[in-house]
Amino acid sequence: MSKSAVPDMGPAIGGPGSVGSMGQRLIRHADWLMGMAVLGLMVTLITPVPPVVLDILLTFNIAFSVMMLLVTLNVRHTSELSTFPTILLFSTLFRLGLNVASTRLILSGGEAGAIITAFGQFVVGSNLAVGLVVFLILIIIQFVVITKGAGRISEVSARFVLDAMPGKQMAIDADLNAGLIDADEAKTRRARIATEAEFYGAMDGASKFVRGDAIAGLIITSLNLVGGIAIGMMGSMTLGEAGQRYSLLTVGDGLVSQVPALLVSTAAAVLTTRASGRQSLGQNLIAQVGGRPKATLISSGVLVLLGLLPGMPPLPFWLLAGVLFLGWRSTRSIDGAEDLIGDANDEPAPKPRAGQAVANDEAATNARDIEADAEEVRTLLTVDRLALEIGYRLIPLVQDKSGSGILDHVAQLRKSVAAKHGIVLPAVRIKDNVRLEPSGYRVLVGGVEVARGTIEPEHWLAMDGGGAVGPIVGKETTDPTFGLPAWWVDSAGRDEAEIMGYTVIDSTSVLVTHLSETIKRNFDELLTRDDVKELVENVKLDAPAVVDELIPDRLGYGEVQNVLRNLLREEVPIRNMPLILEALSDAATRTKDVEQLTELVRQRLARTLCELYAGDKGVVYAVTLEPHLESRIAASVDPKSASDSKPVDPAYLQRLVERIEETLSTANQGGREVVLLVRSNVRRLIGELVRASLPKVAVVSYNEMIPARSIETVDIVRMDEVRVGES
Repeated sequence: MSKSAVPDMGPAIGGPGSVGSMGQRLIRHADWLMGMAVLGLMVTLITPVPPVVLDILLTFNIAFSVMMLLVTLNVRHTSELSTFPTILLFSTLFRLGLNVASTRLILSGGEAGAIITAFGQFVVGSNLAVGLVVFLILIIIQFVVITKGAGRISEVSARFVLDAMPGKQMAIDADLNAGLIDADEAKTRRARIATEAEFYGAMDGASKFVRGDAIAGLIITSLNLVGGIAIGMMGSMTLGEAGQRYSLLTVGDGLVSQVPALLVSTAAAVLTTRASGRQSLGQNLIAQVGGRPKATLISSGVLVLLGLLPGMPPLPFWLLAGVLFLGWRSTRSIDGAEDLIGDANDEPAPKPRAGQAVANDEAATNARDIEADAEEVRTLLTVDRLALEIGYRLIPLVQDKSGSGILDHVAQLRKSVAAKHGIVLPAVRIKDNVRLEPSGYRVLVGGVEVARGTIEPEHWLAMDGGGAVGPIVGKETTDPTFGLPAWWVDSAGRDEAEIMGYTVIDSTSVLVTHLSETIKRNFDELLTRDDVKELVENVKLDAPAVVDELIPDRLGYGEVQNVLRNLLREEVPIRNMPLILEALSDAATRTKDVEQLTELVRQRLARTLCELYAGDKGVVYAVTLEPHLESRIAASVDPKSASDSKPVDPAYLQRLVERIEETLSTANQGGREVVLLVRSNVRRLIGELVRASLPKVAVVSYNEMIPARSIETVDIVRMDEVRVGES
């Protein structure tokens, strides 16, 4: 479309003098306007109001009540009007203020403005009793029928909503852990549940305002009538004149107050009785009631029969029967209200011609089948970053009746990993797999199995931690996490195993522990480039300078990801991301090698490493290599540094790993956590050699130990050169 073809839409929304700008200004000063309005309510209670001003306020009260009723008819969910209980309070106070102002005018001057007089003359006319009866009927309808029913519904709804909150919260956690929703969607759903509970709780109390308003209206009307007649008789009026004048004003005042009150109480009842849906109340009513063609046709026939009864006027019955028959003709092709309601689209689809109906139905069916097939293919192509597949006997362990289970443990595991290691785990997709054995499970990372095991539901795993005093009766097995001998015992044998000194763990904890250790061994594979970008963006909020200096001028997200993966592979926490990025920025000016960058970052994280490996007394217990052994390994890493050194073959390295394993096994007998302390130039090679057979052993360099930390050498790894031999 050319520029000249674009119609002139007037001032831009939000521009000077536009309606949007006025709305923005109102929103910006809403707090001031609200405060002034509430103070104005208080003023009407204590200061006289002129009749003209009272007429304006009464008109506003009627318009506001009509608007609130129409608004409640068009909301789709109660959370869209969560402020209604507060609105109900303010509208009640406003009406009471108007009652006080009108009472002051009636009793002081015998007049209350044009609106009240007009209402009284229209309803009362020449018969005072009719006006009083109409007023009492309105009071009874509001107080006995609408207000009482709405209050009861609010009370029951509040109770049910509060009772259902724990289940809804657990369902959200289950969807989040299963990967069906993300954290933002879970947060939105929790906020919606909290808002719904607060709304029904507030409506339960707000319904008392409406009931009190009806009682206050009845009392005020009685006082106006009795007080007005008494004041008139004390003046120059007779009893009949005073009764006629003040009765007219009193009934008019009561009607002007109670009609808006009836509208607002009806709006409250509509809001508490309606069910949430995608469409407004009017659309749902027409769709659900008018969408039953058979009921419409039968009702039309019943009305025809009633019109044939002797003495019955046939015209109204047959007229309405004809309307229902036409309604049946227009909806007879629809089977049930569900077809009429439709999906999320509010606008109805254009009605097809008769010749196109079958073709359109077939096309729509084919389109739905194609879309379903495409969605299924997309689902098959999606690879879960982290998944747990279970056999059918383990399905009850996902979430038991108390709300705990695998889902609850996984949620706690994600929080623990984030707090300790600084990495946000992806959602763990839990699904059943009929190809697994009934009590089996397996852990998948990136769609590939990395661990599997078998547990016994409703049993406990008893392991000998070194303090058991005798054998127990149970099914012999192996702990799936650490490969230690263990026994599955039932409820009867659990207490016996604990008494005999065995460590007893429930089956769910066994599975979750295996999952946790598997995740730790695969931290580096779980960290994606998007995760790294999110971590960097979080750092940028507090330390933007280091991020701007590093990325993208010195390093890219891929290089940062590789460094973080190296750290996580050795279970080094990456929580202190600002320090890591600062170290990378400094080191990137000297080298781009990822392995060297990792070593330099580790040295910058010296305090973190010492804190991680220190014992209860703050001492780091270490096993070291004898000097000539370290020199020989260093020469194999950098031959130029020692040209006269002897070569190192695979057999020598294998024997070295065996000696390190023997020495560490002896050093760990006291229950201490011992690290392998080596030179910085051999740390990476020794770490790679040791990690294959001793994944739990930490290999650190002297440059990663801070002087303030006490280091105690437990043992030294030595090699018998003659026995080993040379090649």
